[in-house]
Formats: sequence, C-alpha cells, structure tokens
Amino acid sequence: MKDILDTEERKELPDNVFGLPGRREYPMPDASHVRAAEAYFRYCPEELKPELARNILRFAEKYGIEIKSPVILQFAKE
Repeated sequence: MKDILDTEERKELPDNVFGLPGRREYPMPDASHVRAAEAYFRYCPEELKPELARNILRFAEKYGIEIKSPVILQFAKE
C-alpha cells in the first residue's frame, strides 16, 4: 500500500482499519499509516484520544512497531 490514500482507496477500506472507526478517521491499513496516525495524534479531539491511542497501539503491535510516545501510552490507559 502506498503512503497516501486517494479518496476511492479510502472508501474501500473497512471500518475496522481506522483509528476512529465511527468517524472513519486515522486509517491504519499498514505500518506507514500507523506511524502517520502517531504523528497526527495531537490533532485528535481530546475526548477521542483514549480510543485512538488504544487503536494505535493495537495496530502497532500487529505490524511490529514500537510506540514510545508517552502521551499516546498515557491516553491508552484511560
């Protein structure tokens, strides 16, 4: 999968590959997109950060990525 998804590719993704599936935001179909979600985590609305953090960690484990961000790790505990 390429680093940037066009509109059609994004529409084809199932809800369960998004960090916020209810809003279909933060797609993570591969390792590079997990890194992108980690980088853009700060732009997530405060009330949704715990859900996104948990999903980032779940996808990171799936793709063998170590997340070291203390902010993400802290929100994942909430």
